[in-house]
Amino acid sequence: MAAQVVAASGAAAAARPPCGGSGADGLRPSPRLQLGACASRERWGGAAAARARRGSQAASVISRAPRTEAEVLPVSPDDDAAVKEEADFQHLKAIQQLATTANGVWSKPNVRRKTKIVCTIGPSTNTREMIWKLAETGMNVARLNMSHGDHASHQKVIDLVKEYNASHADNVIAIMLDTKGPEVRSGDLPQPIFLESGQEFTFTIKRGVGTDTCVSVNYDDFVNDVEVGDMLLVDGGMMSFLVKSKTEDSVKCEVIDGGELKSRRHLNVRGKSATLPSITDKDWDDIKFGVDNQVDYYAVSFVKDAQVVHELKDYLRSCNADIHVIVKIESADSIPNLHSIITASDGAMVARGDLGAELPIEEVPLLQEEIIRMCRSMGKAVIVATNMLESMIVHPTPTRAEVSDIAIAVREGADAVMLSGETAHGKFPLKAVKVMHTVALRTEATLPGGETPADLGQVFKNHMSEMFAYHATMMSNTLGTSIVVFTRTGFMAILLSHYRPSGTIFAFTDEERVRQRLALYQGVCPVLMEFSDDAEKTFGDALSYLLKHGMVKDGEEVALVQSGKQPIWRSQSTHNIQVRKV
Repeated sequence: MAAQVVAASGAAAAARPPCGGSGADGLRPSPRLQLGACASRERWGGAAAARARRGSQAASVISRAPRTEAEVLPVSPDDDAAVKEEADFQHLKAIQQLATTANGVWSKPNVRRKTKIVCTIGPSTNTREMIWKLAETGMNVARLNMSHGDHASHQKVIDLVKEYNASHADNVIAIMLDTKGPEVRSGDLPQPIFLESGQEFTFTIKRGVGTDTCVSVNYDDFVNDVEVGDMLLVDGGMMSFLVKSKTEDSVKCEVIDGGELKSRRHLNVRGKSATLPSITDKDWDDIKFGVDNQVDYYAVSFVKDAQVVHELKDYLRSCNADIHVIVKIESADSIPNLHSIITASDGAMVARGDLGAELPIEEVPLLQEEIIRMCRSMGKAVIVATNMLESMIVHPTPTRAEVSDIAIAVREGADAVMLSGETAHGKFPLKAVKVMHTVALRTEATLPGGETPADLGQVFKNHMSEMFAYHATMMSNTLGTSIVVFTRTGFMAILLSHYRPSGTIFAFTDEERVRQRLALYQGVCPVLMEFSDDAEKTFGDALSYLLKHGMVKDGEEVALVQSGKQPIWRSQSTHNIQVRKV
């Protein structure tokens, strides 16, 4: 009785050239049924196959590209391997086609790539030329790190980003102001000192001390916060000290992991957070600076509880400032209050540097996954940050582990991934952005599309718009269309992003602040456009814009959603979804 196996079939399988061919067909293994020199030369173990595997297209074998249609064919057991080789070839060819078409479908990175890129602007990138190049390479959000620089240098960057936004209708960069927070740092040293394991070293709250055996700390309660037996970490663990004893003004330690200690190094105590307020006096000055310059986001450092977020939001309301608050999850104290902190905020940043210093490092990947899941379930933005391409500060290519790190964040559903020193003071800022762009884009191409959106049971819970966002996503996934939405607040575009439709969300708005804010959200391509009193004219103008800029093709269908908290061209009780042909 003949055995039955599943073999790939299709138009491409019908024609089998002899030895040779070009492109993907040149990789085809001959079935074992065709015996002879030709068949043996084309086995995967041969030299030609080895060269093919080394080719750039064959590097995409990890893709989840769909296999070709299968049919059941009767074959003998001896033919099993040959049929399997043919099926594997068809899978590889589909992957190669996916890799070829994944690039260049859209004309702009912010349209074709769904996961957004946050770039920290610093000495390497704070010129007009570099900001323009970063934007063209794939930057979606410009981050201002208030731990470095002064208001004058940050003002220059804000003005340049706003100039870019004003001159580019088809791309937009959001501005994020990242507060310094209550950082505990060592004082100045006349020169770096090298400390060896087993050596004694002292940290003191006395000002101006900097010797080979003792250095100042900028935090007056440092002695009260640490206990004998605590592990003190420098720069997240680059050096470590065991607390042996303490006096009224000093903490005496034994060096566990030695190294070079420089001036103004960041200090953490494993498993503990400093009792400093999350928003310091300097932070309030920086926040006011952000209000005056109408930044889009605050990233608030070392948030320990929701009260900090409420306090900041109350201040912003009193200033009539429309700025969203991203909480940085980086302290041990924030973990028990994670749900209430994220609920109070507009989004979260997984700041893995300090998080891995204050908590056991093996907990960081689990917390990253949990924070992303929690933000997704609440419809909040989530950013994964710290050390994503750390080696590219000094090297032109990343480590393979760093590439996997980006891919994992994309697969887990992060809205954005962030570059810090890589773009602030690194040697290869544009290459770092390009790597992040291509890895995110390639990973997204392998994600299964058309799945049921998350939180199906919660979809009707709060607002009629959630039902329409859900069904618009289902319709878009089923028909394979992009989504067009019109918004004055950004609410509906953010809601759609939460459901992660497989197509791009083209969010048209007549508010520049809303356009900039939406640049952070996964899958959203914000477009600024004047709204007409005539709904049909606005719809037509929007589709014409997409066609003109190559974002959709002539004859393509799009799902047009009319819903949200503030009606535009509809009554409060009317919501609808349309499918229109461009």
